[in-house]
Amino acid sequence: MSYPPDPNNPYGQPQQPQQPGYGYPQQQPQQPQQPAYGYPQQPPVDPYAQAQQQQAYGYPQQPQYPGYPVADPYAGYVQNAYASWGSRVAAKLIDFVVVGLLPLILYIVGAAMSATSMTYDPNTNQYTSSGGNGFGVVLILLGGLLGLAGGLWLIHQEGTTGQTIGKRAVNIRVVREADGQYLGFGGAFVRQLAHFLDGFVCYLGYLWPLWDAKSQTFADKVMNTVVVKSA
Repeated sequence: MSYPPDPNNPYGQPQQPQQPGYGYPQQQPQQPQQPAYGYPQQPPVDPYAQAQQQQAYGYPQQPQYPGYPVADPYAGYVQNAYASWGSRVAAKLIDFVVVGLLPLILYIVGAAMSATSMTYDPNTNQYTSSGGNGFGVVLILLGGLLGLAGGLWLIHQEGTTGQTIGKRAVNIRVVREADGQYLGFGGAFVRQLAHFLDGFVCYLGYLWPLWDAKSQTFADKVMNTVVVKSA
């Protein structure tokens, strides 16, 4: 073959690449798409693998990061097993014995010591008082301060951890019904004030959990809280 090739000779021309049939242009091989902003592409989430990571009692497993606070395992979750009425009564009794019994004793003793007796003198037609002790007034004030401090401490514990001493002893806790979060001090304080509704009509609100589907008192219904069993 001569060089340069004859333009009239079809066999001497370099062959062009054949186009694909049906007139469609040949597609270039696709390059793997890079994720935006240079972040590595995340593998798809396997729902069955997530289900196997659940811990006992149905609470989601929380990742551990050194140096960072661990999220509350009860956050966003409310158990279906509500606390029984008996366990709630037992928790109240334990709280009273631990926190309220000593202030009550001091108050009773102080009241007895500061009490005065009235006697009637028919000759003068007057009443005279006798007895009374100033130390009794001190005991009354001391009992009142201890009772107030103990009550505020219980409210703080219930708002931040969902449990008082009594609730921790019987494994129950107070959470918000909507998301399972703790109430905080303010919410727990208002809930204690709402217990006024439970005792307003012959203490019917305290008995309401006996037949209520969610074992709620009137205060729980007002505050949208539930008392659940703790794992």
